[in-house]
Amino acid sequence: MVQKYQSPVRVYKYPFELVMAAYEKRFPTCPEIPVFLGSEILHESRSDDGAIHIIERSCKLNVDAPRLLKKIAGVEYVFFIQKNTVNWKERTLRIEAHNETFANRVVVLETCSYSVHPENEEWTCFEQSASLDIKSFFGFESTVEKIAMKQYTSNIKRGKEVIEHYLKELISQGITFIPRWTPPPVCGQKDEGVPAVGHDTDDLPLESGTCGTTKEQTGSSCPPAEAVSPDADKLDADYIERYLGQLTPMQESCLIRLRQWLQETHKGKIPKDEHILRFLRARDFNIDKAREMLCQSLSWRKQYQVDYILQSWRPPALLDEYYTGGWHYQDKDGRPLYILRLGQMDTKGLVKALGEESLLRHVLSINEEGQKRCEENTNIFGRPITSWTCLVDLEGLNMRHLWRPGVKALLRIIEVVEDNYPETLGRLLIVRAPRVFPVLWTLVSPFINENTRQKFLIYSGNNYQGPGGLVDYVDKDVIPDFLGGDCMCTVPEGGLVPKSLYQTEEEPENSDHIRLWTETIYHSASVLKGAPHEIVVEILEGESVITWDFDILKGDVVFSLFHSKRAPETSHKEATLPSTSAAGDNMQLIDKTWVLGVDYSRMESPLVCREGESIQGSHVTRWPGFYILQWKMHGPLPCSGTSLPRVDDVLASLQVSSHKCKLIYYYEVLASKDFRGSMSSLESCNSGFSQLSGATTSSSQSQSSSHLSR
Repeated sequence: MVQKYQSPVRVYKYPFELVMAAYEKRFPTCPEIPVFLGSEILHESRSDDGAIHIIERSCKLNVDAPRLLKKIAGVEYVFFIQKNTVNWKERTLRIEAHNETFANRVVVLETCSYSVHPENEEWTCFEQSASLDIKSFFGFESTVEKIAMKQYTSNIKRGKEVIEHYLKELISQGITFIPRWTPPPVCGQKDEGVPAVGHDTDDLPLESGTCGTTKEQTGSSCPPAEAVSPDADKLDADYIERYLGQLTPMQESCLIRLRQWLQETHKGKIPKDEHILRFLRARDFNIDKAREMLCQSLSWRKQYQVDYILQSWRPPALLDEYYTGGWHYQDKDGRPLYILRLGQMDTKGLVKALGEESLLRHVLSINEEGQKRCEENTNIFGRPITSWTCLVDLEGLNMRHLWRPGVKALLRIIEVVEDNYPETLGRLLIVRAPRVFPVLWTLVSPFINENTRQKFLIYSGNNYQGPGGLVDYVDKDVIPDFLGGDCMCTVPEGGLVPKSLYQTEEEPENSDHIRLWTETIYHSASVLKGAPHEIVVEILEGESVITWDFDILKGDVVFSLFHSKRAPETSHKEATLPSTSAAGDNMQLIDKTWVLGVDYSRMESPLVCREGESIQGSHVTRWPGFYILQWKMHGPLPCSGTSLPRVDDVLASLQVSSHKCKLIYYYEVLASKDFRGSMSSLESCNSGFSQLSGATTSSSQSQSSSHLSR
């Protein structure tokens, strides 16, 4: 595999001619670079006007390699051929180098260039690129590659230090200004005595500067402006250090190469440098893996118009009131601080009232806002800030938060965020973790990237108070009041979402947006008089578990579970009453010709579900086949001559204002081996209208292994 390197643009705040004088002091030997043992000129030529000067040298290098490897290779030193082409008129120097030793086994190519800064002609830019291709080396290819890359990268920044060393040496000698090259006088033209730099036999700009001039170095008169890239298409090393942080030479190279690749191939908006860097960090600077991840994310952003989400997304009033999260100053490192009172959030109510689509869009807007705040804090604090801190308060977390559809929605959101916002979380502080937290952590942690998990700090009880707690990461005057601090926090306190706000598919969410998810966890259905709603689940092998979770939004229904060996035909049917509209989201599967006990059999006892109730349950299957979940409109049972109708049935019949019931439901099939310990096997509840999670008492009303709690 060919290893490549591309440097950022390094800027010397000195004129080109003075930098060239410093560069020439490196030859023929340079004590400042121990690996460089010496050089000799092989060929030298000049143009007639002295503007172009070409020198070809043989350079002797001492490679820091194991003695055994040197003995096997049969060499003590390595020789490179270096060709320098300086153009005094254009003020450029191009350096081309390749290895002479083992040229048939190893190919090393290096290109360097010095040129005038495009925005300040008194400054000089330096760029460097190289490639290493080891074809064969006595079976030590991998070892040689590691040695070569280690030595090369260790000497990259050393090269700039050497130039700066010789620049200071020149200035200490009183050489602070060297005239620029001027064309020689035309034949017959009076020579005014202005030296033609590079035109004499030695062609050393140093000599043309020894005229004793003490003119102040022009570049120093310019204030050190804010670090900017010298070219819109290139990165400046000072800019990287100021806005992106300390990177190794190879990390800088990966960033620059990936950025160049995007500029050459990507047709859309080029992401910001800090965004590109996050993807490289997420893939340990493996440029191929980072490129694949970034391209998928850019395609996703374009498809769903995520770049415009901060302008287009307006959170519903329900979110403003019940979503218990918000931004709150910053931590001690200057990272934006986001507070989430997860224990006070009605996750089930939010999912059922808004759907996963709205919650996902809100989470994406939070991430987009976080990136924006990082940029602002980078400018405010004068140092790179590329991630934020999240403080999660779990006070109030209980079993209701382990509700499977809610955690499933959470996992889907985590997956989207991990894929598209890598390395944005700098630290996650979890406080007041209750006993149930390990269960939630066991379920969620496998879906979180290892690098992200290492940023989690978890405090149970009041351990977050005092030394080693929040005060180590957040200033005391910023700690929220509900955590014992003095700072008033504007994050909503949350509460239970009224079931009257639960949404059905008849109320489309975010119709103005392209849907991020084509599938939703919950589905809505209508149950009509004489037209129940039914869904089929095919079980290919026994010992599977069917789980369900549904809410009755309108009317009373009867829930049943059936089994059949025959596959029912899917069909939408219309209401039997002329006064009602088509069933729409009503589906019937059990054919009218089927006979109960012959064509299909009942697996669960009928369960009457009242308006406003939430039902959760599960059934362990015994045989393969087709299992049918049925919701049927509930009506008073026919009375025998000796019995009277129940009071509940009479009241229910009076409360039904139409011949249509509404519900939202979720179901899932699990392998029985995965069921034990899963969210669905935890104790669940059947709650009243004003309750999210009442006192849970298990009931064994249903047959087989199914259990429904009321």
